[in-house]
Amino acid sequence: MTEILLFHHAQGLTPGVRAFADDIRAAGHIVHTPDLFDGRTFHSIEEGLAYVGEIGFDAIREHGVRLADELPSELVYAGFSFGVLPAQKLAQTRPGARGALLFYSCLPISGEWAFGPWPEGVPVQIHGMDNDPIFVGEGDIEAAREIVAKVADAELFLYPGDQHYFADSSLPTYDADATALLTARVLAFLGRV
Repeated sequence: MTEILLFHHAQGLTPGVRAFADDIRAAGHIVHTPDLFDGRTFHSIEEGLAYVGEIGFDAIREHGVRLADELPSELVYAGFSFGVLPAQKLAQTRPGARGALLFYSCLPISGEWAFGPWPEGVPVQIHGMDNDPIFVGEGDIEAAREIVAKVADAELFLYPGDQHYFADSSLPTYDADATALLTARVLAFLGRV
């Protein structure tokens, strides 16, 4: 059994994010799904990001980071897209991390956006679609490739398609086949960390 802190994407804690967490729970793991938006969900990524912009990217990220203070230190940190911001920061900076699961987004481990180098002994999986205009088009894939090149236990999984939120069953971008494979890979990861 592994304990996971899972952060939602910019459309909020949608039924699809909850369903994904439930699938992981059904495999015997503990999954915490904090709501960084206080119950708000949005119909589009743009609407969600506009809300984040009003509150402040840093403020919401740091709120997620503070939530971890209420939990044990030996967690796997996971995030969907915007949720990668607090998840990756915690995985890289909070002692005791057991691993990281980064879905649809990735930050570099060098340069101005970095939280610093990847910590020794913390495994990571990164998942995205090979033609996602955000993951591929905005450079997250390059950050993922940097991590895979520099971190001993790092994996990048690319799925055929051009959707960003492909593992959220409550959205029209959902891809059941890609999600089934992603879930199997996540469960294998959780079984070994």
